[in-house]
Amino acid sequence: MEIVQTDKPFVLSIAGLDPSGGAGLLADIKTFEYNNAYGLGVCTAITVQTGTQFHSVEWIPLYQVMAQVKPLLQTYPVAWCKIGIVQDIYTLSSLVHQLKQLQPGIRIILDPVLKATAGFNFHGIVHREAWKQLFDAIHLLTPNYEEAKQLTGYDTGEAAAEVIATCCHVLLKGGHHPLQAGVDTLYLPSPQKIFPGTTAITAKHGSGCVLSAAITANLAQGQSLLTACINAKVYTENFLSSNTSPLGFHTALNNAVT
Repeated sequence: MEIVQTDKPFVLSIAGLDPSGGAGLLADIKTFEYNNAYGLGVCTAITVQTGTQFHSVEWIPLYQVMAQVKPLLQTYPVAWCKIGIVQDIYTLSSLVHQLKQLQPGIRIILDPVLKATAGFNFHGIVHREAWKQLFDAIHLLTPNYEEAKQLTGYDTGEAAAEVIATCCHVLLKGGHHPLQAGVDTLYLPSPQKIFPGTTAITAKHGSGCVLSAAITANLAQGQSLLTACINAKVYTENFLSSNTSPLGFHTALNNAVT
């Protein structure tokens, strides 16, 4: 029988493989490791890309995704799961449903990646009613400004986030915000919490993946949602300011909020 180590919490990433390691599954595993969690990984897609160019994607069928998931959940005590790119909303909904059947109580952080940094559109038409039905099953949704608008049809990301927050927690990322770039807002039942950004950064491939993965790792360690987001924001900004190339370096966060 396999011996399960318990000094770090196990967290699961279900995401696409980016060969550059900047985004997706590889970025998530790096982030988990540097945020004191043991990362388990399940692949949803094989992409051909670099830090600046996206060439193609080959989707892994859902049954093969679940074939990867099942032995992990049967072996390791996974309470938190981060999901990245999935082929479409219907596959995603089925995936979430099966996860909750296999592991009742598992909490899901969903980064709704609709479009790659290099411009590739993953989902095409956004089926908003299907997305709306999914939100109740999600613990935290982490859209950027444009993604929030696309998912709801609202004219502003703020209005979209307020509506989604009636179903699940929402961290509206500052990416693509027309007026407040880099400012993230956490929508909770209590008043909004604002996380200002710093200007001393360079845009990085996969920054959204890193942020949501860091939040997941922090939550798995027992941090409150607010604290997990604060620490993940600092970690991500360290990542963004690590160099001037599109691919960032990961470093441990030594001044985390407790």
